Amino acid sequence: MNKNEGNNRRTGSSRPSSNKPTRGGAERSGAKPAMAKRAQGPKKAKPTTEKAAEPVSDKPAKKPNQAPKRAKASDEMRLNKYISNSGVCSRRDADIYIQSGNVKVNGIPVTEMGYLVKITDVVNFDGVTLTPEKKEYILLNKPKNFTTAFDEGQEQRNVLELVRGATNAKIASVGRMDKNTTGLLLFTNDTDMIRKFSLPSQKSSKIYQVSLDKNLKFEDLEKISGGVTIDNHRIFIEEISYIEDQPKSEVGLKLKTSNVKVVRNIFEHFKYDVLRIDRVAFAGLTKKNLPRGNWRFLTEQEIINLKNA
Repeated sequence: MNKNEGNNRRTGSSRPSSNKPTRGGAERSGAKPAMAKRAQGPKKAKPTTEKAAEPVSDKPAKKPNQAPKRAKASDEMRLNKYISNSGVCSRRDADIYIQSGNVKVNGIPVTEMGYLVKITDVVNFDGVTLTPEKKEYILLNKPKNFTTAFDEGQEQRNVLELVRGATNAKIASVGRMDKNTTGLLLFTNDTDMIRKFSLPSQKSSKIYQVSLDKNLKFEDLEKISGGVTIDNHRIFIEEISYIEDQPKSEVGLKLKTSNVKVVRNIFEHFKYDVLRIDRVAFAGLTKKNLPRGNWRFLTEQEIINLKNA
């Protein structure tokens, strides 16, 4: 019988030995077994440097003729505004020409939106070198016997004769007027504004004084005030009334259209002949201190009001 067997008999223990791992040296020396380490999950793999560098390598290359993003200097403007200032088209149309590659700056084709140019840059638009102009806004109180059309023969004088000395810019009238229509007519080289007041969805009001060949019946005035449908097109009337202290053939009409032909059609629809039409207010502008046949430049505040009208 060996020594270990004697120990077992003295204690009488039949308990199996512990399952905890012990070091061989500890068993031999009689020291306490070392504490088992807590089980740990698998370590997460760290991203390699190759994956981190991957987005950099996949970055798209810079497009040719792409303008660098930077703050606009005081002597710079967007390319579409430069083109619009030259009077050839609106900013929206200029964007189409730019995208199609028909615009060059200093001999280099530019296709990027928001490209910045200086006044000293040479801009070529569809084969023509442009000269940007300062925006001009001129208000005329048009007299009779002048027309906005150019194709009515030499006997009809054009309204541009009345504002010829006002500016060297290439201005055009906002809307049309025949020789018998008088009143406020706006001229500008701002193609965006011309386009704005040509849209049927415009929101600004115009006031006309209309002279008829006979008195306007009250029932016809009531019908017109409710709106008129002409050629399947609904015309909304903001206000209509007789002119105070005038015969009932003199009528005031307020609506949004700047097309004088529409005003004439409204009364002709009710079998009245229109003798004269005088536009007395245009988008907040009036004839105050502006005699017939005279013109003036708009103030800065009036220009802001027009753009927000």
